[in-house]
Amino acid sequence: MNIVFMGTPEFAVPPLEALHSKGYDISLVITQKDKRRGRRKKLLPTPVKEKALELGLEVYQPDSVNEKDTINRLIEINPDVIVVVAFGQILKKDLLNIPKYGCLNIHASILPKYRGAAPINWAIINGEKETGITIMEMDEGLDTGDILKVERIPIEKDDDSISIHDKLSHLGAKLIIQVLEEMRMGKIEKTPQNHELSSYAPMLSKETGRIDWNNNGNNIINLIKGLKPWPSAYFIYNGDSIKIHKARIEDRLNDEENGVVVKVSDEGIYVNCKDSTIVIEELQFPGKRKMKVSEYLRGNKFPTNIKLS
Repeated sequence: MNIVFMGTPEFAVPPLEALHSKGYDISLVITQKDKRRGRRKKLLPTPVKEKALELGLEVYQPDSVNEKDTINRLIEINPDVIVVVAFGQILKKDLLNIPKYGCLNIHASILPKYRGAAPINWAIINGEKETGITIMEMDEGLDTGDILKVERIPIEKDDDSISIHDKLSHLGAKLIIQVLEEMRMGKIEKTPQNHELSSYAPMLSKETGRIDWNNNGNNIINLIKGLKPWPSAYFIYNGDSIKIHKARIEDRLNDEENGVVVKVSDEGIYVNCKDSTIVIEELQFPGKRKMKVSEYLRGNKFPTNIKLS
């Protein structure tokens, strides 16, 4: 089976590795342009490009996947299937119609819930008890195509967006192999989505992570878990945005108003919220590495009875 693979971030690497290890003919890997990252703004390849080159695969990085040169190149390759995983561009009709068996997308939610760019994050932020992978036949809509396969996993108490990302990435790799095998045998079944049950998972921004201490404790903890590693949940202290990397919830310590620091110890920074107290265990100041509160307090002080915003 002749396959073109489209993907960009680390999430797409295990599916690419799985396709290669199973012996599929990957004619071309299309990924986004190299970008400048980090404090030094060094030009870096995408994780998919790095892996593809390591596997000896041909890589193509167009400005737009829908441009004429890309379309012509894909027509020449004449793929049976295009596999798309977190690619980062919308595929238009001319491209979708090229492969014999269509374009298949590995989406990190149980569609039709959480269509869009950040399904893992929003499932955790919203306190969902489960999530999963959907293999979908792409159409011109945003994650609206027919469903080919779904598998669910629980969101455990200790899970965050990093752990769920890794679980779903490997689950997607397993399921795309199953779907391609079923397709080869002519046993594939398509299920239209119920659009009335759809929800949207929009792109994240830094402002998404600002904590509202008037919220309840579970919602704040879910926000912290759901925004790792970026953009991170944060609060404002002395004009600086302080990121929270780890926290827990405890019974409310006193009747101080929401957002007030009621206790500071090696165990954490205790902040009142609507119905409980949030204990901040790991934080990160601007320009610094993340650290445990106990480590921070060895050389610094954090006051009590102040109100965070």
